[in-house]
Amino acid sequence: MTDKHSAAPDTATRNRNRMMLLVIFALFFGSLFFAGVLRFSGWRPAGMKNKGELLQPPADLRALTPKLLDGGDYRWNPVARTWRIVLAPPADCAAECAKVANDLYKVWELQGREATRVDVLWLCAATPCALPAGAPPLPNLRLLQADAGLRAKLPRVDAVTWSGGRGVPLYLIDPNGFVILRYAAGADPGDLRSDLAKLLKLK
Repeated sequence: MTDKHSAAPDTATRNRNRMMLLVIFALFFGSLFFAGVLRFSGWRPAGMKNKGELLQPPADLRALTPKLLDGGDYRWNPVARTWRIVLAPPADCAAECAKVANDLYKVWELQGREATRVDVLWLCAATPCALPAGAPPLPNLRLLQADAGLRAKLPRVDAVTWSGGRGVPLYLIDPNGFVILRYAAGADPGDLRSDLAKLLKLK
């Protein structure tokens, strides 16, 4: 014969256990749903956000072997874990190029001991080619011969600025030869410095 007094506690315990399972279920799948919403909305923690324009898909330069101005080859060599800042200024760049060269010098210098893993690739518009007057001597600078194929791989390289001129956008290339980030002409060089510093920590 069933004891009515013992059946009531069993029912209460069972109901309490069910409620706990429902709460755990809601917490687990609710957090997954919330994370999914954040992921697909593009939200990321402030420390993980890149300041440059993320290129999707990244431009693939692996099949190209740029030629140095002195005639040698510039190879990507992923094993060296070298990052590249590349710019392809127009032939009549003048004062704008001098400003960009000064900005790049500061960006490179502020990477500290990691700066040796950063090359600056200056894609010449024509020959002869040299840094503009007054530009600081850029460490790890590589002057590249004019190359229409390489230039065409740089997204919106000849984009017209709001003032009607052609500025000098900058690009960040990973160690494998993929162009992953673009910085519009006139962008804050601090954005490039910040992104590069984070990427160099990846090793």
